[in-house]
Amino acid sequence: MENKRKRVRKPDWFKVTYDSEVGSIGKMMEDDSLHTVCKEANCPNRGECYKKRTVTFMIMGNQCSRNCKFCNVTNGEPTHLDTLEPLHVAESAKKLDLKHVVITSVTRDDLEDG
Repeated sequence: MENKRKRVRKPDWFKVTYDSEVGSIGKMMEDDSLHTVCKEANCPNRGECYKKRTVTFMIMGNQCSRNCKFCNVTNGEPTHLDTLEPLHVAESAKKLDLKHVVITSVTRDDLEDG
């Protein structure tokens, strides 16, 4: 699990600027120690989704134990599990007034059911 892959830098013309509302959602996720696929996978549509109050939560940390070539989520040694993460996800979904919630997870080969 030591073979970390660096994220590929996007060309300047590919980068999207975000307004303050998008930044506030990102800050809220950071403050609540939450991760989103949007951020961790460097999704170029993050701003568009955040503006529509659409978020895909990524649980069980932000380090995947695999190194799939098609995925841009950082791989490496997974972090400890946060037992309060389900509560933080629910609270954030409520703050954002989400009608439905999408939750996915990193692969955790270090866990029996991961």
